Amino acid sequence: MEILLIIGAAIIGFTLVMIAVPPILRVARQKNLFEPIEERKIHTGSIPSLGGVAIFFGFVLSTIIATDGYTFDSLKYIIAAVILMFFIGLKDDLMIISAKKKFIVQLFAGVILITLGNVRLTNLHGVLGVYDIHYFVSLFLTLFIMIAIINAFNLIDGIDGLASGLAIVASAFLGVWFFLASEIQFSIMSFALMGSLAAFFLYNVFGHRNKLFMGDTGSLIIGLVVSTLVIKFNEFNIVKTNPVSIYSAPSVSFAVIIVPLIDTLRVMTIRLMQKRSPFSPDKNHIHHRILELVPNHLQVTSILAIATIFVTGIAILFNNMGLNVTVQFLLVFTLGILFSFVPSLLAKRKKTKLAHHPA
Repeated sequence: MEILLIIGAAIIGFTLVMIAVPPILRVARQKNLFEPIEERKIHTGSIPSLGGVAIFFGFVLSTIIATDGYTFDSLKYIIAAVILMFFIGLKDDLMIISAKKKFIVQLFAGVILITLGNVRLTNLHGVLGVYDIHYFVSLFLTLFIMIAIINAFNLIDGIDGLASGLAIVASAFLGVWFFLASEIQFSIMSFALMGSLAAFFLYNVFGHRNKLFMGDTGSLIIGLVVSTLVIKFNEFNIVKTNPVSIYSAPSVSFAVIIVPLIDTLRVMTIRLMQKRSPFSPDKNHIHHRILELVPNHLQVTSILAIATIFVTGIAILFNNMGLNVTVQFLLVFTLGILFSFVPSLLAKRKKTKLAHHPA
């Protein structure tokens, strides 16, 4: 019965998004609601950026329907936070608002989840020798992690299928673990997100005339939901009594979303070194560098999704080897940093080779 509900959540989310996108596209075309063309944008055509509306619709309804009958006290607060992300993202997609306003709403949504929804880190599992953490420390740390993940997915949404593809990988992994750990409500939520994103992925990557972007609406919702799932994954692994308990949950959960997090850290560091605002837009993201080597969006997305799976596998291997938790986290972090700079080095090498041997 539980597995049917989980599969049902994915199918309902997928179906709802498939049904929702065509009318959303019709409204966008009639009202001329297209992504503004900018120099830093990779796309040059007029494409609607309202895919997040369909993702919101699919995720919220499929989660509510499939969790019916389960005690899920956090759900109403998760949905409330998602609604906040939906409205601020939609306003930004339609009108363009300041980063400050988006940040304030993100903080408000995070506070709702932490204080009312009990989506909060209470233990660091021994990273840097720290286990239980003080309530107020946990509030600020959890809020920081939430904001970091939300904005990491917002920033990584630069090519077709990338943000949705990486979130599909993360939600699938976490959904399977929640199921094995008998945390069915969160497994349903994970697969509801995965199913909704899978349908959007098809339109975004293979849509042609029916192509659309997720916009800030989609990326903010994805970041919020994934951050919630990651935090609950860490919390459910504090007591190691479950057969599928993970000794070093922080390193494994970090590995699952390593691409957007490391990419955000990398581009902000580069901008600061160039004495620019860390929030100033540019084409220094890892997907821009890989595009110089592999000029195909789907292939770049596939490379980064496979890299995520590989690093997650390495993190699980470290976990099974019984390495020190801090050592595991630092090894995964270092692996992510090294991987993030490989495309830049290869792109520079390619440019140098072309300069010396022009066609």
